Amino acid sequence: MSQAPLVLVDGSSYLYRAFHALPPLTTSKGMPTGAVKGVLNMLKSLRRQYPGSPFAVVFDAKGPTFRDEMFAEYKSHRPPMPDELRVQIEPLHASVRALGLPLLCVEGVEADDVIGTLARSSAALSRPVVISTGDKDMAQLVDGHITLVNTMTGSTLDVDGVKEKFGVGPELIIDYLALMGDKVDNIPGVPGVGEKTALGLLTGVGGGLDVLYANLDKVPSLPIRGAKGLPAKLEENREQAYLSYKLATIKTDVVLDVEIDALHPGEPDREALIELYREMEFKNWLDDLLREAKDAGEAPAEEAPAQAEARYETVLEQAAFDAWLKKLQAAELFAFDTETTSIDAQQAQLVGVSFAVEEGEAAYVPLAHSYMGVPAQLDRDAVLRALKPLLEDPKKAKVGQHAKYDINVLANASTPIAVQGVAFDTMLESYVLNATATRHDMDSLALKYLGHSTIRFEDIAGKGAKQLTFDQIALEQAGPYAAEDADVTLRLHRTLWEKLQAIPSLAKVLQDIEIPLVPVLARIERNGALVDAHLLGMQSHELGEKMVELERKAFELGGEEFNLGSPKQLGAILYEKLGLPVLAKTATGQPSTAENVLADLAEQDFELPKVIMQYRSLSKLKSTYTDKLPEQINPRTGRIHTSYHQAVAATGRLSSTDPNLQNIPIRTAEGRRIRQAFVAPKGYKLVSADYSQIELRIMAHLAMDEGLLDAFRHDRDVHRATAAEVLGIPLEEVTAEQRRRAKAINFGLIYGMSAFGLAKQIGVDRKEAQAYIDRYFERYPGVLAYMERTRVQAAEQGFVETLFGRRLYLPEIASKNAVMRKAAERTAINAPMQGTAADIMKLAMVAVDNWLQESGVDARVILQVHDELVLEVREEQIEAVSAKLRELMGGAARLEVPLIVETGSGSNWDEAH
Repeated sequence: MSQAPLVLVDGSSYLYRAFHALPPLTTSKGMPTGAVKGVLNMLKSLRRQYPGSPFAVVFDAKGPTFRDEMFAEYKSHRPPMPDELRVQIEPLHASVRALGLPLLCVEGVEADDVIGTLARSSAALSRPVVISTGDKDMAQLVDGHITLVNTMTGSTLDVDGVKEKFGVGPELIIDYLALMGDKVDNIPGVPGVGEKTALGLLTGVGGGLDVLYANLDKVPSLPIRGAKGLPAKLEENREQAYLSYKLATIKTDVVLDVEIDALHPGEPDREALIELYREMEFKNWLDDLLREAKDAGEAPAEEAPAQAEARYETVLEQAAFDAWLKKLQAAELFAFDTETTSIDAQQAQLVGVSFAVEEGEAAYVPLAHSYMGVPAQLDRDAVLRALKPLLEDPKKAKVGQHAKYDINVLANASTPIAVQGVAFDTMLESYVLNATATRHDMDSLALKYLGHSTIRFEDIAGKGAKQLTFDQIALEQAGPYAAEDADVTLRLHRTLWEKLQAIPSLAKVLQDIEIPLVPVLARIERNGALVDAHLLGMQSHELGEKMVELERKAFELGGEEFNLGSPKQLGAILYEKLGLPVLAKTATGQPSTAENVLADLAEQDFELPKVIMQYRSLSKLKSTYTDKLPEQINPRTGRIHTSYHQAVAATGRLSSTDPNLQNIPIRTAEGRRIRQAFVAPKGYKLVSADYSQIELRIMAHLAMDEGLLDAFRHDRDVHRATAAEVLGIPLEEVTAEQRRRAKAINFGLIYGMSAFGLAKQIGVDRKEAQAYIDRYFERYPGVLAYMERTRVQAAEQGFVETLFGRRLYLPEIASKNAVMRKAAERTAINAPMQGTAADIMKLAMVAVDNWLQESGVDARVILQVHDELVLEVREEQIEAVSAKLRELMGGAARLEVPLIVETGSGSNWDEAH
């Protein structure tokens, strides 16, 4: 049986390569971890490939080596190690050791020398050796027993592979490096001798340096460019060539106090790895370890005792339910959760409810499990009737995880419950604490904040097409899963609320903005919007016909038929057949056909890219909206019910899905026609209430710039006023084109637009755009001061805030990478404006909802999109409702400039807007 090879990993080579080749990764606290993750991924992959092998991960030790004594300039050209890489060395070493992998660092020599010594020693015993490296110097070690593997590229080099790659065998690699030198390591080589010349010399004379210098008279006749002058150059640099030979030679006789047989990996230190992965926020790996620990019956040290000793009950008897009802009534705060048949709250059927009153004490009450042999369950409606007073009591404090879903499920239940008193929501607590630190689902939060790996739904329901719905899952599995949901929710709340209370402004954002919004959004989702499926069907047909026309036109312009949806075929037509300029390439090196590239080509008046962009635009409208919206009509209500998400956008903005109503284009006639399909029922009209230029008004407030403040206070057209100020002309002389440019800069500055971006948008050269920006800042110095102030504050504290105290953390604001840092600075400037606008809209929604509930007016909110609310209003109440909307929304915040709300009404959304 053949021996398992000795695997030697060039850790230092991979550390550098992972750092430069992989996208940067940082923890929520700004700690760089990308290189660590890259190297650990590679090590895990190697261990799987060579499971029975002795194994060593070798790193360069700190301090000088014998080569520095030999040549003071050795590696002197290398820039100092970046700080973002330096801080990753220690956690990487700790992780390698915790994985049980032998780690070697030997002072006075390089990692190459340690690897070379171990490789040659092993090869001398006829044991195969695999060296994992990306360093070309290692090719000199290759022989019949030693091969190189490059884990990053998947390539392998044996003796033949070295000859194919370098043109010479392993025995001449040192001579090859000595002649051409190495800029990275500052090995001098012979000046003027590059790869081709070095190769020509060595193959031409048939040997290494010694043979070459013994036969310099043969060099002029070699078929090498500049061969006649080479002997003099080689003679002049003889000493340097031999010094380079010594520097490039890997030492293979390092004295090591380690035996090869002692290099077998040990068992991973699970506790140490859990701590390291938690610190570096390697969530998937951490989850795997915690699940392993749970399966092995070992609770990690960080695991709360309550979880390890959890008392979970599945309630099947009336007496047990009555006892739990008393516990819930007596509790100051309890967690609740629902189990259902679907993630769509408007179509889900209630299967059971779970509760927790203390950490580690929770119950699941199954109500509608329906598999063969299921035990008798309590009557669903009787249980709901018993819970109704408790769940509807606004004074009984409750906590949920994504409670909006549970509120909607219970509102739609066979015995409807209008849940009140949701005082906390762990999803929102995490989101407000730090929107970007983690995903805000329960599994991610439990892992991050409790160090606990939850029972996953897939664990009990399976995956894919055969996945069971919750009512089909056996109570033995369903009970602990559901009870754990409630228990973890309670535990998460206690951890997160403590953190939020330490930052009062964030606790206030949670309690004054996010939590009051939960029942409001739940109500809007249940209200739904009425759509005209017949009109959408007609639009789909028309869009299809236009797409056929555009396709025909594209075939004419391309000179042949091709698949417009295929980047490969489109690329061949655009670049190979029509010879259009290649403006950008894909990651695989192919000419790009991305939207922004086609837009640039269209701007250069190439016709086919224009047609393709039109085709794509119509195709997206058809597939996303006109085809799909009719399918999304709920059969029970006859309406479309979008889902609003509070914990997705980092700035605090709401987003929507199924359908996503934020992205319906309103600048095109086709997009506006989709809005025409959102209609009012008979006797009602749609009323739209839209904030006017809210982010610009917030910028004026934050910047306290007198020019901008004055324009808004006197209700001037701010874009016209900006043009007049910047150009130094009277307001009435501003042309439509000048106003357009001013509008571009007003909105562009909010999003950190550069002179290059402005030039492109308004169709001028970069110099003119920069002059325009300079004049803008001269006239509005407060805006420039705000931007500079925000950049400094963001860099100092690592976050920015909205007017209401919501924080957006910016871990990349201190990055040494200028591109990443600049992007973080642009975000820092924009986020307070966008975030404040989002906060104001949320406060307005709560105020409007409160008024609608109390006044009894015949109106309801059906949509929220960007800065707009859309309501269904009884026709005779339109004026009164519109006036109240302007008052409530305009009064949602007090700024230095008025908040203006524009209202409109119509029989459909497009008419109302």
